[in-house]
Amino acid sequence: MPPNQTMALQEERHELLHELGGLSGLLHGTWVERYSTCSRPGCACHRGKRHGPRYYLVINVDGRQRQRYVPRRLAGAVRDGLSQHRRLLEIVRRLTDLNLALLQDGGGGTL
Repeated sequence: MPPNQTMALQEERHELLHELGGLSGLLHGTWVERYSTCSRPGCACHRGKRHGPRYYLVINVDGRQRQRYVPRRLAGAVRDGLSQHRRLLEIVRRLTDLNLALLQDGGGGTL
């Protein structure tokens, strides 16, 4: 691989690693919106207009799923945290590709 291509891969890797520092709000979980019916017989929720949505973040704790209620005022922050987690996975995949390319080039024995 030409030296300028190696330098370009290393620079891209450096930028991705720098971006990782900005993902401080990331959340690993699943977004769930729930609608429900209540116990009042005459309520509109029994005629199709259910209550909600209510928001939950589903996470794994010690191998078990746990649901955390998300107040409406925090919904945007939680969604942003989930988006940051998706970006983290993209960065990890790209870093893997870059490091493999540098290793195949010989990379001087270092990444």
